[in-house]
Amino acid sequence: SWSRRTALLTRPDGSGEPSYVTNFLYQEVLQIDVGRLDAVRAKRPERLPVVMSRAEVRQVLEGVEGAEGVYRLLCQLQYGSGLRVLEACQIRVHDIDLPRGQIAVRNGKGGKDRVVMLPRSLRESLAGQLEKRRRQHDRDVANGVARVWLPDALARKYPRAPRELGWQFLFASRQLSRDPRSGQVGRHHLYPGALARAVTRAVRQAGLVKHITCHTFRHSFATHLLEDGYDIRTVQELLGHKEVSTTMIYTHIMVKGVPAVRSPLDVLAGLNAEEVEAALEATRQMHGRAGAPA
Repeated sequence: SWSRRTALLTRPDGSGEPSYVTNFLYQEVLQIDVGRLDAVRAKRPERLPVVMSRAEVRQVLEGVEGAEGVYRLLCQLQYGSGLRVLEACQIRVHDIDLPRGQIAVRNGKGGKDRVVMLPRSLRESLAGQLEKRRRQHDRDVANGVARVWLPDALARKYPRAPRELGWQFLFASRQLSRDPRSGQVGRHHLYPGALARAVTRAVRQAGLVKHITCHTFRHSFATHLLEDGYDIRTVQELLGHKEVSTTMIYTHIMVKGVPAVRSPLDVLAGLNAEEVEAALEATRQMHGRAGAPA
């Protein structure tokens, strides 16, 4: 109806000003510049992230199975380095620096690059994954399918790069795929949805009722670092947050934060009869009424 269309094209507060739908219609569809509009945008409510305890992290990691141990290694990297799930899946071979113990995260959220630490406990596993990926790449070269997708026109700038080992995804898919843009056949990175399903199975197997996803490893990474005494600026840089206020949300759920405050009810419940009597006696003596009945 016309009234429904009018409601769609104007803000719901009754002011009659254009809505986001109107802006999109004129600018993107009709190609008409309507100028700057001071539209009010709805603010997304802040939600506290779900965080696992260290024991729960160990339970879930032990239960993650699939892809010959690759799924577990990816989850360990998420928790050990604070990576987003797509950042972990998109690691390329030359992003791993074993001698320096670092991982270069390319084109993270907001298009930013950063460097995170490589957990010492994973160096042997990552070295094995690098060697495994090298052998797989050699077979792809022999079969003429050793190509990988490169961003930002790098394939045109460096024509040989898509076939080089360093540019290959470390956690590549087991199946070959065809790039719809270039038509070339090669290996893309592992599908994040498959990793998510492996984590869901591990959570159910562990009997946990929390809403735990792959991203929960990243939340747990940040919270546990703050609990260990690392300053919030360091955690902010490791997570790749633009504003420190984004990182501050983890201070609300860390064990040394609000949960560490002792409730007055717990103090009251912890008192025994002797402590109560001692307090009453001290009160009587203060008022010069020692021995007076309570």
